[in-house]
Amino acid sequence: MGTYAAVVLAGGAARRMGGVDKPALPVGGRSMRDRVLAAVADAAPRVLVGPAGAVPPGVRVTREDPPGGGPVAAAAAGLALLDPAANLVALLAADLPLLTRAAIGELLTHLAPSHTGPVGGGTVGLERLPGGACFVDADGRRQSLCGVWRVTALRAGMDRLAAERGGSLAGAPVRALLAGLVVREVPWSGDGPPPWFDCDTDEDVRRAEEWAR
Repeated sequence: MGTYAAVVLAGGAARRMGGVDKPALPVGGRSMRDRVLAAVADAAPRVLVGPAGAVPPGVRVTREDPPGGGPVAAAAAGLALLDPAANLVALLAADLPLLTRAAIGELLTHLAPSHTGPVGGGTVGLERLPGGACFVDADGRRQSLCGVWRVTALRAGMDRLAAERGGSLAGAPVRALLAGLVVREVPWSGDGPPPWFDCDTDEDVRRAEEWAR
């Protein structure tokens, strides 16, 4: 599949956890943010969007406009740092402490030209490649911020949304960004816990700790 970039979104308010810096919380002795960045260690570049302290060498840091403007605005800020020729980007929440390199590799495989498999959001023809691939949970819900996407598809979606919303992406939902895209929906079939497990509550963090042991 060649190289890919990674954009990690770390700007959420974590209201259900009292507004803490959620990605900085440790799981298995390492912050969730750093665990996600480690899962995409072979991506180039790696971009972290949101407030950050120390980050691994080579990781670029930026902020969404306005700060706290939501995941689509954050994704736009991250994509702005990619080379214009970038093809694929892993778009990831920063609170996925169980994400692995193997899981990212599985998603990349689903975007290989020769791959066939279940899709959602449209009918695939020779003229229409999938816009991306993301995991789905046991109930079939897309985990859109645990996916790999074609950069051109995301940029086109952002341009469309900005035009519809008077030029601003602040507050736009991810489902609106991905509307109309052909998406490879990938159930997790590997060993271990689901890589898309995100931590929205203290109980989620405790469950992740148990899995990470």
